[in-house]
Amino acid sequence: MLKPLKLLISNDDGVFALGLRTLANTCAAVGYDVTVVAPDRERSATGHGLTIHQPIRAEIVNSVFHSQVTAWSCSGTPADCVKLALSGILREPPDFVLSGINQGSNLGNDILYSGTVSAAMEGMMEGITSIALSLASFTSKEFQTGADFALQLLKQLTLKPLVEPTLLNVNIPPVQSDAIAGVMLTRQGLRRYIETFQKRVDPRGKTYYWLAGEVIEELPQPEHLQLPESIPTDVQAIRENYITVTPLQYNLTDIHGINCLSKENWLNHFNQSLNFS
Repeated sequence: MLKPLKLLISNDDGVFALGLRTLANTCAAVGYDVTVVAPDRERSATGHGLTIHQPIRAEIVNSVFHSQVTAWSCSGTPADCVKLALSGILREPPDFVLSGINQGSNLGNDILYSGTVSAAMEGMMEGITSIALSLASFTSKEFQTGADFALQLLKQLTLKPLVEPTLLNVNIPPVQSDAIAGVMLTRQGLRRYIETFQKRVDPRGKTYYWLAGEVIEELPQPEHLQLPESIPTDVQAIRENYITVTPLQYNLTDIHGINCLSKENWLNHFNQSLNFS
C-alpha cells in the first residue's frame, strides 16, 4: 500500500486565514498527510525575511482544521515557518511544500516582496518541489477553486515528477470554476505602481507615514528577457481568467549583464586605475 503524500503548508496571511484552511482541509480530505506551520498573524509583504534577534515560538492549534491536519502557529515570518518545520518539527522531509492560498495575487514584481512566494522558495531551496498559490483578489473568497487545482497539480507532479526541484507560482482568477478559461504556462511579467506615502499624525502629535499605491500598467519585457509569444506573462493571462503557472528560481544572477560586461572588459578600468594585478 502506497504511503500518502506528505505535505507541508504555510502562508503569509496567518494560520487562521481562510485560504490556508481551505487548502489544508481539502488536501487532508483526500488522505494526504498534512502539516501546517504558519505565522500567528498576517505577515504579508515580508519577502524572505528571517527572525534572528528574538526567539521563534510555535504551538499547536488544530481547532479550525480537518482532524487529519497537524497545525502549528509560529511567531516568525513565512520563511521562518518553513525553516522551522523542515529542521525542527517534521521528522522527515515532506514530498511537497505548499504556500497559500494567498488573499491577493502574486504577479510580476510582486513576487520579490511576497511572503507567500518566499515560503515556497524556502522549500525549493531545500530541494523540495514547492508551490505558491494565490487568489487574484483581495475580496473574493473563492478559495475552493484554487484548492481543487492544487490537488490536480499535486497528482500531475506525482505521476510525472519534474527533473529538478522547482517552485511553481500559481495564480487563480477570482471567478467561479466554470468561468476559468484554462491553465496556462506563463513567465513573470513586470508591473508599474504609483506609490505614495500618506503623511498622518497620531493622537500624540507624532508624524507617521502609510504606504499607499496602485498598479497602473504592465511594462514591456526587456528584449533579452523575452520568450516566444506563445508564453504570455502571468499578468496578461490572469486578465483572461487563466490559472497561471510560472516556474521561478532563486538564482538572481543577470546572465545578460555578465555577458555584456565581459565583452566590454568593463572591469579592466578598475584593475588598471587601482593598480590591481
